[in-house]
Amino acid sequence: MKTVYKDIRSAVDSGKKLLAVLIDPDKFSIEKIPDFITKVNASVATHIFVGGSTVEDDATHVLVEVIKTHTSLPLVLFPGDVTQITPKADALLFLSLISGRNPEYLIGKHVESVSKLRGLGLEVIPTGYLLIENGKETAVQRVTATKPMSREHIQSIVDTAKAGELLGMKLIYLEAGSGAIQPITTKIISSVKADLNMPLIVGGGIRTKKQLESAYNAGADIVVIGTAFEQDESFFNNVTIS
Repeated sequence: MKTVYKDIRSAVDSGKKLLAVLIDPDKFSIEKIPDFITKVNASVATHIFVGGSTVEDDATHVLVEVIKTHTSLPLVLFPGDVTQITPKADALLFLSLISGRNPEYLIGKHVESVSKLRGLGLEVIPTGYLLIENGKETAVQRVTATKPMSREHIQSIVDTAKAGELLGMKLIYLEAGSGAIQPITTKIISSVKADLNMPLIVGGGIRTKKQLESAYNAGADIVVIGTAFEQDESFFNNVTIS
């Protein structure tokens, strides 16, 4: 039964905040996974996202297979390319980079993936993906050959997110990028959330408990933590979500 999106929607509708730990296959060795996932299981994390902008073929499949033996948390693919699709995961964020205008990442990669997805039984969740400037160039920007949206043009960000909803997306993901200097501002988060009737994901550049709480208070339903937890596995020790 495909329940990942249903459970996210139910949690959001009841006012519960969710937290995903992002694991990039390029940054994790298989040997590191058991200990790392033990810490994730003991934390307040509710989901595990797996993916990266550039990942070697089959690396995601192997990593996901190992992770699944160490956790019961929902494992969701956050793919940078078709090669990162594996049936071992629970769900796939079917990302459309609606902040950019490169047709490959608006629809091209999606068409390419259909033959691989057909028959897998993988839960596919249509997700509008918006890259927002953070103070430095990100891997997403380089790989997709698209420019991030200006932090100053908030109405444009809001309108783009709303367009994603009207197109039928089930989630909107505001992304500052891995290792971002500046996270998504609370003004952007609150403005986007106020105009949406769907769950909002926020990620990139969140390194402190204060930044995490600020994102939630501004309206983020799911916050994604990657670099912060990679660099400091005690990050969640004093974090609570409700």
